[in-house]
Amino acid sequence: MAVDSEIKEKLERLGQFLDRHELDGVFLNHRANFAWITRGKDNYIPSNSQNGVAGILATRHERTCFTNSIEAPRFALEELAGSGIEVVAYPWYDWKTGQKKLREVIAGRKIASDVLDNGEFDRLGAGLQKMPDDFTQLRWALTPAEIDRYREGGKRTSAAIEAACKRITRNMSEHEIAGVLDEEVRDRSMIPVVTLIAGDDRVEKFRHPIPTDLKVARYCMLVTCASLGGLISNMTRFVSFVPLSAELKRKQQAVCNVDAAINFSTTPGKTFGELFAVLEKAYADNGFPGEYANHHQGGSTGYAGREGFADPTNPTVVLDNQAFAWNPSITGVKSEDTMLCTARGIEFLTTMSNEWPRVTATFGNQVVERPDILVR
Repeated sequence: MAVDSEIKEKLERLGQFLDRHELDGVFLNHRANFAWITRGKDNYIPSNSQNGVAGILATRHERTCFTNSIEAPRFALEELAGSGIEVVAYPWYDWKTGQKKLREVIAGRKIASDVLDNGEFDRLGAGLQKMPDDFTQLRWALTPAEIDRYREGGKRTSAAIEAACKRITRNMSEHEIAGVLDEEVRDRSMIPVVTLIAGDDRVEKFRHPIPTDLKVARYCMLVTCASLGGLISNMTRFVSFVPLSAELKRKQQAVCNVDAAINFSTTPGKTFGELFAVLEKAYADNGFPGEYANHHQGGSTGYAGREGFADPTNPTVVLDNQAFAWNPSITGVKSEDTMLCTARGIEFLTTMSNEWPRVTATFGNQVVERPDILVR
């Protein structure tokens, strides 16, 4: 079966990787890698595990799925249907047969695996080697088909979080608000990978607030990382049930200016370390020096919520057609959307509807509208 242009490009990247490391193939069991090599398909059952229940043996020219007899019918008839990927199964209760089958699939070739310590396929003892650290970089530069899927994912995520913000009411608990947000994400055929909710004083206290039973009286932060076709759209929005104070407005303007600085500065060829310096200066220029120390500032995204983070010494270079989700924050406020960095400029993949309030943010002579706090 002929492969499409997306898979063809990925197999070419894989071939170059295999040549560099003198390998014959890779065995991909990690959820992000499985999604990448299968055009966004899923291999998980427990949502809290990065190890899937099926793996893909990928070489320069072919892909084979290896899984147990419980999962094989669904992968063959649904998940991988029409992909041209053969599904090889072993009895779920018979490890010895599984080991034999995997060795038959590998056929003596030199194969590196992304799961070694506790993955099911390593326990089969097939002699898989450790995956070289640079494999994840194969995922970073998005193909045209991936960009189209990301645009659709960003559109759906934006609609989901705005709908949730308009549905929630005062005195809902954070758990209830999380349920509303996840429902809106699921209603759009997406998977909520991360859901963070903070109400009232918790917004100022915690940067990564998992939902609690707290009933929100005044102010709420909603965060979602939602996956469509394996690509994760990250965004944050705020709702206030009381008028905004002058201090909160000042902070929101400042954080949006920092947001503009880092997004406009993200261009192919820059290093993550150079971008961190942009952030550090932007915080100081907007009256909040050192605030970056209270939370990571985000970084590249894609098949993982963050593929890489900006820090002062990170030498990682920004690529053309790479996705980023910067999330500058000042105590009580944050600004976060997912954008695509290209040689032609940036494109926000998560956006605002015409009804959402805006802040006009500036960076030098560049101006962009960023999301304000919705007052209900």
